Amino acid sequence: MLMGAIWTSMVVISIFFACANGTASELGNAALEGAEASLEFCISVGGAICLWCGVMELMKRCGLSAALGRILRPPLKRLFPESAVREEIMEPLAANVSANLLGLGNAATPMGIRAAKGMSKLSGGNASDELCRLVVLNTASIQLVPTTVAAIRASCGSQTPFDILPSVWISSTLSVVCGLCAAAMFSRLKK
Repeated sequence: MLMGAIWTSMVVISIFFACANGTASELGNAALEGAEASLEFCISVGGAICLWCGVMELMKRCGLSAALGRILRPPLKRLFPESAVREEIMEPLAANVSANLLGLGNAATPMGIRAAKGMSKLSGGNASDELCRLVVLNTASIQLVPTTVAAIRASCGSQTPFDILPSVWISSTLSVVCGLCAAAMFSRLKK
């Protein structure tokens, strides 16, 4: 509601000043050019996201996703010991983390929500330490293949959209480590 009011007021103020300055035609042209560019961008990025979601579905059907989930279970059991005993939480949690590793945030979101709901039920509807760690892990997620960012780079004309891999690996790993350390520190301060 508030964001709608902010955007509406920005548009109204822009129109008012464009009319006052005699640049209403330039404003109209800029709005049309922006709409065209945004449509092209959405179509190109949407196509790439569909491609990578299809790849994720293929990985799921041929068992690679489940294998990645099994590989991730030991570290996840250490991070989420209370939830580890519940298969209805661990299964979507492992799928969420593996989708995030592959840079498929769109595919990871439903699984993350299922895991968060399960963790919330365990803690009586409150934000437990494990739920906070899940939020940190999803927000800062380590990405081995940043598919969405690569799709955006490709749609903007990059000839090598995946040349950012080393910096993405370093920055996403550091953000996860810092986030988990902060969550552990705040958990200890709370107690």
